[in-house]
Amino acid sequence: MNKSTMKKLLITLLCAGALFAADVNRRAPGFSLVDSKGAEHDLADYRGKLVLLVFFQTTCPHCAGFAELLQQTQEKYGSRVAVLAVAIYPDDPGKVADFIAGHRIKYPILLDIGQVAYSYVLTQTLAFPHLYMIDGAGTIRRDYLYGPLTREIFEGDQLAAEITRLLPAGAPDKK
Repeated sequence: MNKSTMKKLLITLLCAGALFAADVNRRAPGFSLVDSKGAEHDLADYRGKLVLLVFFQTTCPHCAGFAELLQQTQEKYGSRVAVLAVAIYPDDPGKVADFIAGHRIKYPILLDIGQVAYSYVLTQTLAFPHLYMIDGAGTIRRDYLYGPLTREIFEGDQLAAEITRLLPAGAPDKK
């Protein structure tokens, strides 16, 4: 590798590192949203648990696969982890109900017209899926947007490794 190529690679890696570090260790914005069944979910109700907050759309192919991984994660970690998925407009209760039935989802899917999503993303554009890992004290510890560098989080076994790093010591709760 010549010096120019090496320099470009180093700059790319530094930029990627900066992207992964963005938006972490900041207080998670509070919210209260209604789920697909009409129940209200307030982020404050999940204090003490690791919250996996994912913004998605039912038409997103990567979101569909990740929804199933999240269901398996919820089953593996039980009450120690709370999975909250937030469907963004133009998804509506009917589309969300079909998505839940089609993927056998048991965790809550909340409905948002974008206000909550934008308070997390802090940009004018949304891309999906977008995962935030919020610790029991309400601090965002990880921020992952689907892409080539994060594919293992959304499709592989790296999500479990990240959860293990963030959970207090102990085995998963099989509840």
